Amino acid sequence: MKRIYLDHAATTPVDPRVFELMRHYFSEHFGNPASRTHAFGWEAEEAIETARAQVAALLGVEPRAVVWTSGATESINTALQGLAWPASPGPYHLITTRAEHSAARDTCLALERRGVDVTWLGVDAHGRLDLAELRGAIRPETRVVSILHANNETGVVQDLAAIGALCRERGVLLHADVTQSLGKIPLALSDWGVDLASASAHKLCGPKGVGALYLRRRDPRVVLEPLLYGGGQERGLRSGTSNVPGIVGFGAAAALALGEMAQESIRVAALRDRLEAGLTHSHPELVRNGSGVERLPGLANVRFDGVGSEALLLALPAIALSAGSACASASLEPSHVLLAMGQSEAEARGAVRFSLGRTTTDEEIDATIGLVSAAVSRLCSTGG
Repeated sequence: MKRIYLDHAATTPVDPRVFELMRHYFSEHFGNPASRTHAFGWEAEEAIETARAQVAALLGVEPRAVVWTSGATESINTALQGLAWPASPGPYHLITTRAEHSAARDTCLALERRGVDVTWLGVDAHGRLDLAELRGAIRPETRVVSILHANNETGVVQDLAAIGALCRERGVLLHADVTQSLGKIPLALSDWGVDLASASAHKLCGPKGVGALYLRRRDPRVVLEPLLYGGGQERGLRSGTSNVPGIVGFGAAAALALGEMAQESIRVAALRDRLEAGLTHSHPELVRNGSGVERLPGLANVRFDGVGSEALLLALPAIALSAGSACASASLEPSHVLLAMGQSEAEARGAVRFSLGRTTTDEEIDATIGLVSAAVSRLCSTGG
């Protein structure tokens, strides 16, 4: 049976157009961009600056505000830890939510263990942050609010513009994890009042192992203590020889996403709606987590009453699905995101994530509806 990949929120295949551009920078244009005394280095530097402009355009920021990293996890750690240490002395109060990605959540927990004061805000039944609650949590010593823009498990999108306006009003920095939303929905981070943002290339048909950190350069200028020291690359914020092929691939993927996003988001959203409608038709008891508010176009998080996610995934070997975040898939704990949304442990353990992407077809969705519906019926009849 042909395999069906519906786990694009975990990672995406590299677009052939991206790979074709990248491959030249492994063996032909292999220079080190820090080598500024010869053409090989100049060529590499020009390539990463072109990519910087491409990623900046997708983020809605100025190119010089983009710093290259190894991925969103490093970007998040650099942002949140970099604000905590000598570059920014004084009390450090951080506000976040209980529905963050593990990269931010675990960073905040580590900072908390080191003495940083962290406020953990709840979310509503849809997974949305309450602005009034955020306003009430901000104190004179609050330095940054860290928010996941689009949830990696439910696809629910936070109102970054409103959050940014509140943070700007109160003189607090705003960090946004835009890993899932980048390339899926339009971003205007500079206009929205976002001061720091983290992202990865591999969620938008780019390569693994490369990411970006946005740092506002003025009004206010964000100052961080770097995590990595060495050659002073990336204006001293991220030392280490640049991953030129990966950066070029990130830029190419960003340029493709910017050009194709409007049409692709409509196509993928229609496929998601078709999937949910087909599953609901077969099983009216289907619960759609995060529905009723803005979601990413290609993400559906659902639960079939009486059916556990582990049993369902095992019953569907031909379909690549997830019971939640790929970064936490080794954990036996129920989803902290769904628990934060007020669900019971049993309900949280029953959720399955379908994440669609550029390679998803109508035929795959129709096949998925049939296979999943049949598997759920079998499990219900056997008490699975």
